[in-house]
Amino acid sequence: MSKSLIDLLAILEVEALEVDLFRGNSPKTSSQRVFGGQVLGQAMVAACHTAEGRLPHSLHGYFIQPGKPQVPIIYRVERQRDGKSYSTRRVTAIQHGNTILSLMTSFHAEEEGAFDHQDIMPYVPLPDELTAHELPKQPTSFEAPGYSRRYYAIELRLVEIGRYSRQKINDGRIHIWIKIAAELPDDPALHMCALTYASDYSLLDAVTARHGRPPFDNEMMTASLDHAIWFHRPFRADEWLLYAHDSPSAQHGRGLARGLIFRSDGTLVASVIQEGAVRERR
Repeated sequence: MSKSLIDLLAILEVEALEVDLFRGNSPKTSSQRVFGGQVLGQAMVAACHTAEGRLPHSLHGYFIQPGKPQVPIIYRVERQRDGKSYSTRRVTAIQHGNTILSLMTSFHAEEEGAFDHQDIMPYVPLPDELTAHELPKQPTSFEAPGYSRRYYAIELRLVEIGRYSRQKINDGRIHIWIKIAAELPDDPALHMCALTYASDYSLLDAVTARHGRPPFDNEMMTASLDHAIWFHRPFRADEWLLYAHDSPSAQHGRGLARGLIFRSDGTLVASVIQEGAVRERR
C-alpha cells in the first residue's frame, strides 16, 4: 500500500498569528488550485480554537474564488455570538487581500434531547468485502483509491465501480467507504475538522454519474460553489465511514449533491449538501 504524500495533521495545524487570526499552508503538490476541503477544514480548525468547550454542529460555506497552493491562507475569525447553548463564528479565508472562502459555523453546548431518530444506512458491502484495485483501466481516469491516498490522505473503497467505465447511475445514488489515511488523536473537534476536509472529495460525482460521466472525466469541469455540513453523532474520521451520495437536480450549469455519512455500525453521523458548477469543457 502506497503512503500518502501529504501530512494531513500538519495541514490542519493552523498557526495563531494574533487574537482570532490564523495562517494555514498547503501541501506541496502539482495541483493548480487548493483543494476546497482543505480550506473548509482549516477554517473549521481556526473557528474551534475560539470556541473552547463546545463542538461544532453545523457549517455553511461559500467558495468565492480558487485558492493558490503556493500562497499561505489567512483565516480571520469573528465571534458573532456566545449564548448559553450556542456559539456562532464567521471565518473569512484570505489570500493576497482577497476572500477565497466565507464560512459560518455554529457550536453547541452538549445537552440531552427528547427526540432521537435517523435514516437507515443503505445496505452495501463492507469495506473489507471490497478491493481498492479492481478498477477498469481507462486512459483518462485515475486509479482513485491510490490517487486519493497519495494526494489527499483519504482512503476509499468504491461500491459502484461500473461508473468508472461510463455506466450511467440513473438515480445518481453512489456509495463510497471513506476514512482519513492517518491515525488521528482522540480529539472530537479534530475528527469533525478532518471529516469536513474529506467531505468535499467526490461529492459532485453523484451529479455526473447520472449522465454516465466517470470521475476525472477530462471533458467535464466541476467546481464546488458552496458546502454545508450538519454533525449528528460522535465518530472517528480515521475509521471507515459510508458516504452515501445522491443528486436530486442539475440545471443551468449547476448540480446539487447530497450526502449522508454513516459509521459502519449504521449510526448516522453527518449530513452534507453541496452545489457545484458542472460544465462540459468547450
